Amino acid sequence: MTANDLWRERFRGFTKETGKYLKYIFNGHFAFVLIFAVGGLSYYYSQWVKTLSSDFPAGLIMAAVFGLMLTISPVFTFLKEADIVFLLPMETRLNPYMAKSRTISFVFQGYLLLMVLAAFMPMHAKVNAASFGDFIIGLILLLVLKYVNIQIRWQTLYYPDNRVLLVDSVIRLCLNIAFLYLYFDKAPIVYPVVIACALLFLLMYFKRDTSGKPLKWERLISMESKRMSAFYRIANLFTDVPKLKERAVRRKWLDWIVSAIPYKQESSYSYLYSRTFLRSNDYLGLSVRLTVIGIIISLIFASVWAKAITVLLFLYLTGIQLLPLAKHHNLKIWIDLYPVSKAYRERAVSGILRWVLIVESLLFALAALVQGNVMGAGISLAAGILFMLLFSGYAKRKLAG
Repeated sequence: MTANDLWRERFRGFTKETGKYLKYIFNGHFAFVLIFAVGGLSYYYSQWVKTLSSDFPAGLIMAAVFGLMLTISPVFTFLKEADIVFLLPMETRLNPYMAKSRTISFVFQGYLLLMVLAAFMPMHAKVNAASFGDFIIGLILLLVLKYVNIQIRWQTLYYPDNRVLLVDSVIRLCLNIAFLYLYFDKAPIVYPVVIACALLFLLMYFKRDTSGKPLKWERLISMESKRMSAFYRIANLFTDVPKLKERAVRRKWLDWIVSAIPYKQESSYSYLYSRTFLRSNDYLGLSVRLTVIGIIISLIFASVWAKAITVLLFLYLTGIQLLPLAKHHNLKIWIDLYPVSKAYRERAVSGILRWVLIVESLLFALAALVQGNVMGAGISLAAGILFMLLFSGYAKRKLAG
């Protein structure tokens, strides 16, 4: 098997593995919510753009967002743990494999840049009078910068010291943001050219300094494993993922929550699933992230009805993605040894869902209240409580089935 054949086999395996779970992620429920959310946000975004004036810092915002996207330039190598043994002898013949990995990384990340640039263009056109030609030129510049950043990132992976990667990321972030800000702000072309030369110099320096250095197999395999684990954690919110390694984090500062659970036999499942929710990043972390994002989006909208729709949307996302909590311990035989009725298990999960949705609703209402929107806070809270009651009934039927 040649390096090219190996890469094609790994890439086919990657697409097959991810495709298997993507069909569960983009199921009917989530697809409907996603379409609804994109449509609603697009409408309010277009209305917000109409209110912008020429002194709005659109160039700075775009430079910061794209600068971060350019700096974060991972290389998808599709390496596996056994490769450190079986591929190590043919390391010198893997250049075509690694070149294809950098190319596919560029394609994936370039497509993401295209989507984000298209989303920013209405704001850019309103503030800076940008045209379709500016969109094409901006896209070309972003793709060239992304290619250079991926190449630099790849060269730094040859260094054994992780501090080199950190320093490189900071330098590239500053250069990327400076270049894009000068371009979007329509500064004299000489300034962006100077920064572009600095990036090219950085690439040539790293290429020369890492020439002849061996691959850092442990780092590359670890990075690939973390990327796939992140994908599996997302997929696990929609379906069971056997390959996902469970990870628990001891959060002693949250012990006061489980200490409130009565000490009796019927509370066994309540204690177990409460601990599971608090110690697993898949559930607690997800709830926190969705709540924070929902609060930020709701604060952007001035309309009380837009706030209420945002609350319902994020409560729905939270509830749907916490339902797999009921199956978290299904593969553990010792759970079946509990001398407690299975009905208490369903009751425990339903109770946790109710409390999470109630707390999330209160936080949404509090955010609107801090903003000075009393009516918005009241409507958000009422919408949240109504949704919690309706979703609790749905969750009971789902868990019982």
